[in-house]
Amino acid sequence: MTVTAGVDPAGADALAVKRQERRTLGVATGAHALHDGYTDLIWIALPIWQAEFGLSYAAVGLLRTIFTGTMASLQIPTSIVAERIGGGVVLALGTALCGLCYVLAGFSDGFWWLVAALFLGGLGAATQHPIGSALVAQTFAGARSLKALGTYNFSGDVGKVLIPATATTLILFMPWRPAYALLGALGVIAAIAIYFLTPRFALEAAAKKAAPAVADVAESARMRTGYRVLLIFGVADSIMRGAFFVLLPFLLIGKGAAVTTAGYALTLVFVGGAAGKLACGWVASWFGIVATIVFAQAVTGLGILGVLYLPLEFAIALLPLLGIVLNGVTTVIYGSVPEFVTPQKRARAFSVFYTITLGALAAAPPLGGLAGDLVGIPSAVIIVAAVAFATIPLAFLLKHAQRAAVPEV
Repeated sequence: MTVTAGVDPAGADALAVKRQERRTLGVATGAHALHDGYTDLIWIALPIWQAEFGLSYAAVGLLRTIFTGTMASLQIPTSIVAERIGGGVVLALGTALCGLCYVLAGFSDGFWWLVAALFLGGLGAATQHPIGSALVAQTFAGARSLKALGTYNFSGDVGKVLIPATATTLILFMPWRPAYALLGALGVIAAIAIYFLTPRFALEAAAKKAAPAVADVAESARMRTGYRVLLIFGVADSIMRGAFFVLLPFLLIGKGAAVTTAGYALTLVFVGGAAGKLACGWVASWFGIVATIVFAQAVTGLGILGVLYLPLEFAIALLPLLGIVLNGVTTVIYGSVPEFVTPQKRARAFSVFYTITLGALAAAPPLGGLAGDLVGIPSAVIIVAAVAFATIPLAFLLKHAQRAAVPEV
């Protein structure tokens, strides 16, 4: 008699879920690292292109704006397309376009060729944030979603370091054109992997129709309130960070720091921020969204004031800790979006969120600089700290809205 070993269906299902989680997180974090790396690679490329093509500084600045402006403005349309043909397909196409951007830049012969290449790159980059975030949020439920989104958020900072560093290293051994074309080819290869590895999610079931209409309306209203509060947080956070980053070097120089020291100080904030993006998601899963946001905003405001009033050496030492809460709270803010939208609307909700917050981040540096011109750098820094404190009461509005969160199954 032949004995057939039994298979535990529950165990098999659990293994399948784990495999899907790993695949989704791998695709999302890999795409995030690559896309953010490509976005920040432009900073390294600008002086090369300026010297190569004899561009004015205004033209150089326009090149950066072409990429980031296209990326910010097309996130909603790309998320709508993703709803029609699938997030994996759109994310793969976007990654291919990002890679093609640098392949074409390697063959460029002038300003307008670069404009066309960077427009394609911005179009491709517009796909990553809304689709990657939605994929992670759809795969991981509840508190695990915040942890996974923290990992996803952290991967973008890894890419911002690795891709530009790789480009700089390659240029030591070869001209910039083949170096950039080689990095661009990496994106095309990655796009093929993304297409085949991204899990295909079935369309989410519609909400139950049997629920009372009045309850549905109340639930939807609370969810909309929660989403709008998060959006306000996102805008305030973007303005606060963008303004502080433009003011910080001048604040430190006013304390006697050298220009190189001021640049190093920004790096300290970014390093702390990378760690914070990973850590804050885990903290929020333990202590809750509201408590984490309140703590982070309060410590951010106090930290900014500390950098303002402490002597130079102590102010610089404080910067990595400030970076943890200043940048890390972004994980909690946008990582909480899935709690306040229905599953079928996540991609579009993320695209709206990123469009508005990236626009605020783009507007923040000139606003911070204008404040510095009008009231002086120290007073402008106090205004930035006040923005952090002013948002704290809004966090408590989320408690009421959280009761409307759609349960994950």
